[in-house]
Amino acid sequence: MLTYRQLEHFVAVAQELHFSRAADRLGIAQSAVSVQIQQLERELGVRLLQRHKRAPITLTDAGELLYAEAVAALRHMERAQQVGLLAAQGLGGHVRLGYVASAVTSGLLTRMLGHFRPGHEQVHMQVIAMETPRQLQALESGEIDVGLVRTRRRYPDGVETAVVHSEPLIVAMSENHPLARKPSLKAADLGNQTFIAPQFNETEGFAEVLARLAAVAGFSATATYRVNDFITATSLAAAGYGIVVLPESSRLFSQPGVTFRPVSDFRETVSLALAYRRREGSPAVRAFVTVARQCDSTTM
Repeated sequence: MLTYRQLEHFVAVAQELHFSRAADRLGIAQSAVSVQIQQLERELGVRLLQRHKRAPITLTDAGELLYAEAVAALRHMERAQQVGLLAAQGLGGHVRLGYVASAVTSGLLTRMLGHFRPGHEQVHMQVIAMETPRQLQALESGEIDVGLVRTRRRYPDGVETAVVHSEPLIVAMSENHPLARKPSLKAADLGNQTFIAPQFNETEGFAEVLARLAAVAGFSATATYRVNDFITATSLAAAGYGIVVLPESSRLFSQPGVTFRPVSDFRETVSLALAYRRREGSPAVRAFVTVARQCDSTTM
């Protein structure tokens, strides 16, 4: 099997057309170069160089063909070595990142990616929109490496988290809704309203937030509509189907016919967490987690 050293020595001789100059370039004895070339010709069973006593060395037809391939092979091997070194240092590789919509509207996703990019240009980022329950499953299965999720009371075994963003809640409703006449709402104003809850098909989530909001004013609230995302919830609210309690950054989902109001006596915030495997083997993923943990934002 051909070796890197054999190809390196052959390319040096082919370019210099002189054993002594090739040896000087490589920083070794001329005899060592000759030995490597002889071994290479013996392994291939063909003469690569025409040696002349009083004239420069020339390449045979086989030598010409091998030279082009040898140059390409050396470049690929050098590139592979560079990639391996980068990967070992966390400066190259792949990171698959899941995220919920609020990571986009809050600017958190952009901020994390922007902080990580310098010095990690060789890390390929695959960014995947995914609901929180699905992200936690994907972390366990290895489908993704890191997630930006809604905080939970419990997480799967082996998953570590760090809260990286918090923001207050607001209410979205149709511009024609009677409550839209008020610049600010109180929890009591929301009694007897039809609620839309982005519940994401799980037991935890914004339905619980809605229940705590109702408790502040002493009424019972039940979500008449349960949907799987904030955009759908906002669309229903804009069309007059009810009101929805959602993160303040969801204002960026603003659609025709919708308006937003704060609730002055309900100060609860909702948070996003960075989720990742406790025992992560990829240096690139570990590097991203280190940077991402430093991107936590203050409450809006």
